[in-house]
Amino acid sequence: MGKIHVLLKKEELEQERLDQNKIVVVFDILLATSTITTLLAHGAKEVIPVLDFEEAISEAENRNSQEILKVGEYRGKIIEGFLYPYPHMLKSKVKGKTVILSTTNGTVAIKKASRAKKVYASSLLNAKAVAGKILETYKDETILLVCAGSFGRFNVEDFYGAGYFIECLCQLKNHWDLTDAAFTAYLIYKNSMEHSSELLKKSKVGRMMVEHGYEKEIDFITQKNVYDVVPFLKNKVSLVT
Repeated sequence: MGKIHVLLKKEELEQERLDQNKIVVVFDILLATSTITTLLAHGAKEVIPVLDFEEAISEAENRNSQEILKVGEYRGKIIEGFLYPYPHMLKSKVKGKTVILSTTNGTVAIKKASRAKKVYASSLLNAKAVAGKILETYKDETILLVCAGSFGRFNVEDFYGAGYFIECLCQLKNHWDLTDAAFTAYLIYKNSMEHSSELLKKSKVGRMMVEHGYEKEIDFITQKNVYDVVPFLKNKVSLVT
């Protein structure tokens, strides 16, 4: 019986023993993993997740400036010289581009998880595709769902995303061993699955986005399974599909 566990925030990865027996799926619903999904679905060549904007600048210096797009935020504010990582606004700008992405939480979580057997980025937009891909090659590894959170704090939108991902896995394969955290995430999703847009808009990050006029971005992000891309971390460097 396969085991599914959920970490409530990326900081918990520091205590987690990551090895070739674990598959990691990272969730940063608002915004990083939703952005990664959308950019790859709209023709980005690759997305390079970085820890901070200094690393982003270093990556950019080693590449043809015409072929890259720098996207990033820090604590909700745009990084100077970068585009803000709103997926709906970016999707028309990325075809054929290498995107260097720096975010406060999501890209950091992906980098921290790189020691695992495989690292995927998932969102509501592509959860079913990622779940299906994992099961194609699944060999009883623990599936570790990592909520990026926000500077060491729990985020309801990531937990909801993990719960929906568990639902996708359960639709494809019966009899999972859910830890208490995974079971709780699943229950949260089941009890609020009809109100995902409302839930995200009431989260801390969601309220900030609404206040700044980006409510339509949340409406876009809360769509389920509109993309079949499966972003995975290649050579611990870039996300491709």
